Amino acid sequence: MNALRRAWEHFEEGFIAFLLAAMTLITFVYVILNNFYTLFYWLGDHFGGNETLLGIGDAILDMAQAMTWSNALTKALFGWLIFFGLAYGVRTAGHIGVDALVKLAPRGIQRVIGVIACLCCLGYAGLIAVGSFDWVHTLFSAGIGAEDLGHYGIQQWHIGMIVPFGYAMVFIRFLEILVRILRNQQTGLGLADEAADALKVNEHEESK
Repeated sequence: MNALRRAWEHFEEGFIAFLLAAMTLITFVYVILNNFYTLFYWLGDHFGGNETLLGIGDAILDMAQAMTWSNALTKALFGWLIFFGLAYGVRTAGHIGVDALVKLAPRGIQRVIGVIACLCCLGYAGLIAVGSFDWVHTLFSAGIGAEDLGHYGIQQWHIGMIVPFGYAMVFIRFLEILVRILRNQQTGLGLADEAADALKVNEHEESK
């Protein structure tokens, strides 16, 4: 049970790490292939037109030209990264919040404002999740292949499904915040307090 809880609490981090690793690997391989074949051409010419080296250069060049899908896949993975990042920001209180006026209110009022704000965020996330689900369903019915990826069986709805899924995750994370507010475990959305962070950094620097 604890393992499942830890997996849920770090769900977004795992996917973000995977997406970043995949994007980096694809880009790295593409750049290497697009520059490495020239080395074998140079070596082949240097050794008097060595057919083996020139053949290796041709093979690498063919692989580089075949990776027309790399740019499209990287952009798709980046889109997925953005929507996982939304949920991650909500869960970790990483979104920037300017709530100085809210903090001036009494604690009870802060809690009321937090509930109202959380309900507004839940309504927005739910609305976008439902609307984007209808959009993805339309793409699914159309069966349109994704640009430069369609011949690999990847369709537009495969990429677009991250929108309803991402906002569903945002909805769940805000729902968790609402539960904590109602249980008096926090008073607001837990948004970042830039002033407090700046003071902590300043105190840390002065202590050195």
